[in-house]
Amino acid sequence: MDGRLHVYRRPNSRFWQCSTYLGGRNLRQSTRQDNLAVATEFARDWYLDVHAEHRVRRRGGEIVDPGQLNGEPRSFQPRLRARAGQRFKDAAEGFLAEYRTLTIGERNQSYVETKARHVRRVLLPFFGDTPVGRITAGRIQEFRVSRLTPPEGVELAAFRKPARSTLHQEFVTLRQILKWANRNGWISALPDMSAPYKQSGKVSHRAWFSPEEYRQLYEATRERARSPRNERWRPECERLHDYVLFMANTGLRPDEASRLQFRDVSIVADERTGERILEIEVRGKRGVGYCKSMPGAVVPFERLKKRGASAATDLIFGKVQRELFNTVLGELGLKRDREGTVRTAYSLRHTYICLRLMEGADIYQIAKNCRTSVEMIEKFYASHIKNTLDTSAINVRKIPAPKARRRGSKEAGSPATAA
Repeated sequence: MDGRLHVYRRPNSRFWQCSTYLGGRNLRQSTRQDNLAVATEFARDWYLDVHAEHRVRRRGGEIVDPGQLNGEPRSFQPRLRARAGQRFKDAAEGFLAEYRTLTIGERNQSYVETKARHVRRVLLPFFGDTPVGRITAGRIQEFRVSRLTPPEGVELAAFRKPARSTLHQEFVTLRQILKWANRNGWISALPDMSAPYKQSGKVSHRAWFSPEEYRQLYEATRERARSPRNERWRPECERLHDYVLFMANTGLRPDEASRLQFRDVSIVADERTGERILEIEVRGKRGVGYCKSMPGAVVPFERLKKRGASAATDLIFGKVQRELFNTVLGELGLKRDREGTVRTAYSLRHTYICLRLMEGADIYQIAKNCRTSVEMIEKFYASHIKNTLDTSAINVRKIPAPKARRRGSKEAGSPATAA
């Protein structure tokens, strides 16, 4: 947040704290998280909330504390009383309107719209007409159980639970809506939203393609592009092949690639190596970033440009045929990795990061090029950084000093070392 938000940890605490300077004073809050990545997400949401509240106060909007009504115009009093006991869906509408306005320029628009999707698909069907004041910790726990329970008529074996990150993001949206209601005086305090019986989460490594599996994949997509099973599928098969090569040589996220336009990519000669690479202006969930590709991304991009660049503003990929990609993975037996994790288009980004680590690339430079943090790479790709470890620094052994000569013995030789 341009240096306006700080995340830190005190020596006597395992939890991360966050702070910002606003309205002439320092505001501090405990994240109640010992994981830095999760604490950072919490801090961002907290920062947006306190700034939104500050802006509302400064512009003379809704009063957060009913006790402050004495010093305000009378027109505020009936408005606040009329809104007491409003339903959850009213709070959700108010939150979305405020969130869209206050995050312009700070959050990617597609990320902002995920909040509306959480509300529409998950939160409204469950909470809907419930008065905000009646949303208790027990009611929130019922919502958590319902998300992990198969719907009526669906077998347990066929039910696919939401991913842990998906559930986390849905609860972030729920918490933000309740905070909006709290700021506007609809509720006096937030209910407890912590998950009972929760243990420290297992860090699962991201699904990726090993060098042999990646070779299998691009050879299969290349063969399908040369000889499609139906001639009218040729354009999609060719585009999928170029997509696989492009993604595995750039490390872009699938949503970043889907928004990529031809004007965002330029072919340049790398100053140090002299090889041709792509310089990409990426628009993703963190705003605008930049990426320098591997040389292997140049030829696929030239083919894509030759086939479909009628204007600089045209999308390079747009919506990729996910069904075709899954079909190829299914035929090769690569849809799941050895731990059973499902591979998707995102796995091509993970493949790029893992292959770069295996080649000994600097982890900080990879993080910058992929628009992520070193901690995230160490957390989710730690099993693939064996080639970055310095054996000479790890396998240091203390050589024992030679034993003192015994009286009357011959001159001692050099100390023997273990084989």
